[in-house]
Amino acid sequence: MAPMWQEIEGLFNRAFKFSYTRKKIFFLIPVLFIAGLLVVLSHSMWIHANPWIKASLAFVPAFLSAGILMTAAIPLIRLYHDEVKGRPLSVNKTLKNSWPLMGNIASLVIPILTAYLVLWFVLGVFYLLKHIPAMGELLGVILSFGPFLLILGSCFLSVVNVLLLFFLTPVVALKSTMRWELAEEVLLKIGQQPFLHLVLLFIGLVPLVTMVGFLVLAATLTGMSFFVTEGALAISLQWFFIMIPFAMLLSPVVIFFFNFAAESFVFLQRRIKQ
Repeated sequence: MAPMWQEIEGLFNRAFKFSYTRKKIFFLIPVLFIAGLLVVLSHSMWIHANPWIKASLAFVPAFLSAGILMTAAIPLIRLYHDEVKGRPLSVNKTLKNSWPLMGNIASLVIPILTAYLVLWFVLGVFYLLKHIPAMGELLGVILSFGPFLLILGSCFLSVVNVLLLFFLTPVVALKSTMRWELAEEVLLKIGQQPFLHLVLLFIGLVPLVTMVGFLVLAATLTGMSFFVTEGALAISLQWFFIMIPFAMLLSPVVIFFFNFAAESFVFLQRRIKQ
């Protein structure tokens, strides 16, 4: 067991070492900027939205952002592979060779988003029942398990999204193939070796979650202490300008996440051969 942990430590250190490559950071910042725009727009609409709309604004931007990150992961992982091999980096060449795979893997978000929208529409039925005159409040109490299960299903889809983001993108990037069956194969392998897969995912997420936590805390405290207006437009613009340094500071840990995803894929392949 000890040699395996020593190997994982080496993978972590190498992935961390190549997380501050300028070419990759400059490539990723606009990607995170686009994802951040989705979050800012959803936050703007959240302010005066009803509870049913708020439910969608909590999940849809996350699914769309995951699709954007899946697309960006293909060239990022290929660039990391070139770095490890000691080859010169060419973002333009890598992007040119990755376009077909980027488009194919981006389409993976469609079934996940469709499944969520189905859950969301069913959730809307419960909100309608809750507002029936006279008996709506009673129905809302009795049927409260329904919204709970639907929101739980949405959280489950979010977990699947993260699993595919970490374990599927290196398969597509390094094997240069994208089939719908690959997602099923990846999830099946996770089910066969859940401990090792989840440990690798946890390690890959720790720097990302830690940095996101610090940035969200700083942004929240800034909003509480510095924002002086209650206007929706002004608040949205303030969040927009905060999002710019947010994306810049987040880029190295996102790069590490995909670097370590690539290392985990190679590590798991070696374990299977052994």
